[in-house]
Amino acid sequence: MKIHEKYLRRCLQIGSKALGLAAPNPMVGAVIVCDGAIIGEGYTSAFGGPHAEVNALNSVSDKGLLKRATLYVSLEPCCHQGKTPPCTNVIIASGIPRVVVGIRDPNPKVAGMGITQLQEAGIEVIEGILQGECRQHHRRFLTAQEQGRPYIILKWAESRDGFIAPENEARDKDAKPFWISGSLSRRLVHKWRTEEMAILVGTQTAVADNPALSARAWEGRNPYRLLIDRNLRVPAASKLLDHSTPTAVFHEQANPPEAKENLSYVALNSGKAIPKQIASWAQKQGLNSIIVEGGAQTLNLFISTDLWDEARIFQGPSLLKNGIKAPEIKGRLIAETHLEHDRLQILRND
Repeated sequence: MKIHEKYLRRCLQIGSKALGLAAPNPMVGAVIVCDGAIIGEGYTSAFGGPHAEVNALNSVSDKGLLKRATLYVSLEPCCHQGKTPPCTNVIIASGIPRVVVGIRDPNPKVAGMGITQLQEAGIEVIEGILQGECRQHHRRFLTAQEQGRPYIILKWAESRDGFIAPENEARDKDAKPFWISGSLSRRLVHKWRTEEMAILVGTQTAVADNPALSARAWEGRNPYRLLIDRNLRVPAASKLLDHSTPTAVFHEQANPPEAKENLSYVALNSGKAIPKQIASWAQKQGLNSIIVEGGAQTLNLFISTDLWDEARIFQGPSLLKNGIKAPEIKGRLIAETHLEHDRLQILRND
């Protein structure tokens, strides 16, 4: 089993290269081993492209070695026709005799049937290797499949004395961000934006900061922008409404503006919890992860409804002495690090 764990960990390592690329597909990693040597590797291509197993098989230069090789894969191979043919068909056709699977795919179109197809074709299947690590790796995909909602990450920066921003009257008249964290932390946030499918802010943040919510400081795609603006107070000239990136505005008004290119309006039911409505809408759009960037009122909406999976909290070195209090949250601390003068804590909602 130790040797299986070794190669499954390699699957997770290379599968991470698909983060922000493969979604809403899972970021699967696959490794092919023959006579104790890795002869092929692959990870999930951008959405619509070949899956990890196919990329790994295609990377093997001497196909004759496949007859006595083992395929390691972090998630059960798919067995249904989607944008690409079933991976099980390709694996069976390759003649590979053994497949080691990290975890089963809970997608009803797979759900053990991929493993069954391989076994019925005479392939030995070993499963349940590094299940905890594989579930952690595939947490976005699994949350979408098992809970029917996106994986939700809360993110904010707070001062050393626990404020997320100064009072509005203490800010400049021009709408622009008030920075608590340093430049390295802000660049990391842009990296995170390329890794998640959507990003969400509320009215106050949109009005006070006029953010673009882009990933301009890191190479990668911009996330789908989500804005809670119940009374449609955000000015039409704001960066969030510039049509540059797909954007959805959640509101409670009877006569919203007409949808335009990259800009749509989604009505909220005032009698129901807003976070759950947004999560339900996002799931239907295929957005399997959301990073919620604020402000405090928006973050507290998700905390109060217990609709969050992870919180990433920066603490800067400055003292504001007064202002808007940072959210209070309880979770299990899973990581802590320092970036220049900032401290970053990551909590998990278990």
